[in-house]
Amino acid sequence: MNIVFMGTAELACPSLKALCLLHGHRVVGVFTQPDRPAGRDQKLTPSLVKKMAESRRLDIFQPEKLRDGAAMQTLRQLKPDLIVVVAYGQILRREILSLPPLGCVNVHASLLPRWRGAAPIQGAILSGDDETGVTTMMMDEGLDTGAILLQERTPIHADDTAATLHERLAEMGARLIVGTVAKLERDELRPQPQDNARATYAKKLTKEDGHIVWSESAELICRKVRAFDPWPTAFCFWENGGSTQMIKVWEAEVTQPEKRNPKDEIGKIASAGDGGLDVAAGEGIVRITELQLEGRKRMSAGEFLRGHKLDAGTRLS
Repeated sequence: MNIVFMGTAELACPSLKALCLLHGHRVVGVFTQPDRPAGRDQKLTPSLVKKMAESRRLDIFQPEKLRDGAAMQTLRQLKPDLIVVVAYGQILRREILSLPPLGCVNVHASLLPRWRGAAPIQGAILSGDDETGVTTMMMDEGLDTGAILLQERTPIHADDTAATLHERLAEMGARLIVGTVAKLERDELRPQPQDNARATYAKKLTKEDGHIVWSESAELICRKVRAFDPWPTAFCFWENGGSTQMIKVWEAEVTQPEKRNPKDEIGKIASAGDGGLDVAAGEGIVRITELQLEGRKRMSAGEFLRGHKLDAGTRLS
């Protein structure tokens, strides 16, 4: 079977690797986003999928837009039996969807129809879901609306961050796409339409989404800390000696949810010590246990306090 792979983000790499190892199948081309500026020097940087494809000497294509006539011509010349899409970043139009005999299959990091959209891993953590998973679906022209092929589930642990969950789901996705390809080849799958009435959406994140709103509940703030690790990172601001400094919050927990002193003002530090910085939220107390001053290294609350004067009564915004 000839397979064209489309992917850009790190989530796609295990799936590409797994497809390359499938006996009797050949990845005839890899489509990934063009190199983009990255880092402080804004140097053009290839996607992680491109780097993996280069290491395996696969043919790589990087059209700015798939609707480009040249991209469509290339796809026709490759004559794929199947197109597999994982975190690619472009919408496939009808002409492409109908090209391969076995269709176009997407690997999506949620239990569809829950958490369609750009940030399903963060969406699951933010909402306090007990579990999430991976879905393979037969793609259509909608946004993650195609019929479901296979699903695999995993619990969301209390200490899971977007980073740890991403790693687990990426490996699950690789297993699931291998099983999906095998079953498609044997005509053993019967795609199941999604229940649109149960659909939820996870919008694309921006840097500003990480700004902590202290009037929210301590529970929600702590979920945001986990959901936004490693990006965009939960953060707040500290007025320090006439200058405003950003503090990134890497680890936090809810403490004294029923015992908050009514006199504690939202966003003010109630207490500070080696165990953490206790900050009054709209409901409950957030204990920050690991943080990072902009431009400095990550450190525990105790280490931070030994180098910075951040006393009870200080307001964070």
